[in-house]
Amino acid sequence: MRSLAPGIRLITSFSRDSWYRSFTLVLTFIFYTSYHLSRKPISIVKGQLHRNCSDVVRPTDLNITDNTTWCDWAPFDGNNYQNLFGVLDNCFLVAYAIGMFFSGIFGERLSLRYYLSSGMLLSGVFTALFGLGFYWRIHSLWYYCLVQALNGLVQTTGWPAVVACVGNWFGKGKRGLIMGIWNSHTSVGNILGSLIAAYYVSSAWGLSFIVPGIIIASSGVICFLFLVERPEDVNCAPPQHHESVEQEPLLRNSSSNEEIFSSHTSSAVELQEEHSEAISFSGALTIPGVVEFSLCLLFAKLVSYTFLYWLPLYIANVAHFDPKEAGDLSTLFDVGGILGGIAAGLISDYSGGRATTCCAMLIIAAPMLFLYNKIGQHSLPTTIGMLLWCGALVNGPYALITTAVSADLGTHECLRGNSRALSTVTAIIDGTGSIGAAVGPLLAGLISPTGWNNVFYMLIAADLLACLLLSRLVFKEVRGWCGYTTRQRG
Repeated sequence: MRSLAPGIRLITSFSRDSWYRSFTLVLTFIFYTSYHLSRKPISIVKGQLHRNCSDVVRPTDLNITDNTTWCDWAPFDGNNYQNLFGVLDNCFLVAYAIGMFFSGIFGERLSLRYYLSSGMLLSGVFTALFGLGFYWRIHSLWYYCLVQALNGLVQTTGWPAVVACVGNWFGKGKRGLIMGIWNSHTSVGNILGSLIAAYYVSSAWGLSFIVPGIIIASSGVICFLFLVERPEDVNCAPPQHHESVEQEPLLRNSSSNEEIFSSHTSSAVELQEEHSEAISFSGALTIPGVVEFSLCLLFAKLVSYTFLYWLPLYIANVAHFDPKEAGDLSTLFDVGGILGGIAAGLISDYSGGRATTCCAMLIIAAPMLFLYNKIGQHSLPTTIGMLLWCGALVNGPYALITTAVSADLGTHECLRGNSRALSTVTAIIDGTGSIGAAVGPLLAGLISPTGWNNVFYMLIAADLLACLLLSRLVFKEVRGWCGYTTRQRG
């Protein structure tokens, strides 16, 4: 009997269910990569909208007397440009934070495929409209603020939908590690967005937005054509979200021996109990851990998004790089974020302590932020190393909370009988975090004129507050490791 080729043996070793799960994981990775790819250009283009024009060679045919602002883009050519950049960021982030609380409710009640597809198509339109302001010679702050706000609203379709889709396909086993790797789409999107925007920023910054807009719109078409929302839609076995009825861990059930890509059917009891009624907003808030992790994410995301929107400008101002070099260098923060997200997921899976993992990384991040501000720009190797460390420690807890923790809470033991809570719980957690994402860049815009030191003091304070908010859950996890059992709820 002839032996099969090694490649064919590898292919046939995976079950039909495993192929569909892998396909879903790759698709959702691409989708949310495109979401973040379309958000990043504004941070790169800031350095082009307001520059030190005295260092730029002026065309001989340009008859302008002001030698300091001739190359700037109005209305960002004044001394208040940092405040205007903060307003611009906030238009997106405030709209995103408000819309996120409603997005989860819609995501539980609408088709995820239609919801994601329409969101990506509309986001592509609004991202491109910002870039078209360059070609249409638009110098109105209101135009850019309106486009940013509308883009912020439609981008809320992304996160609750992709987490709900992944949660529909994957159970508890190794969720932290798998979702830590999967969550690298955030940093991959930021890196690609930075590189694409930096490529066009010096020649025609409008393309820094138009090209990402085309990419996310194309991803929306792919979503419409190929996304499978639930295993039942293609006759695959649904994952097992819960352990036995007698067990009731808070966030420690990720240590199950179930393999993430193996096809296990849920118990008969669970299948009989589940129904299709979506959970209410107030009901989702009563799930143990939702409030604490939501508030922790508020401050963790404040730090992360301040870096997202202001790091290239900080590097350009402090280390005196041009906008393209600063944009390229800022991608190292996101590279560190990939490593930090994977490490956080792996550690939390091994230890069974999601809250403790987040708290430990947040504690270490505070002195690391202080060191980066003090010595991070002394030399290029130091800058590279500090950016990688800061990215890992800042984005690690953020990644863990928005992925594995959200999925754990959305399929919590107390939700037996309600299988449609993932999108709502994810939206509550990420929506609360998005409030911090809106406040952080705004505060940076207001504080940065007084000195970058004060901005970093603000970030360190937010980091410590995020850690403090998890103290109750950390205490509960430590008690569990010491042999104390949680009182059963009757």
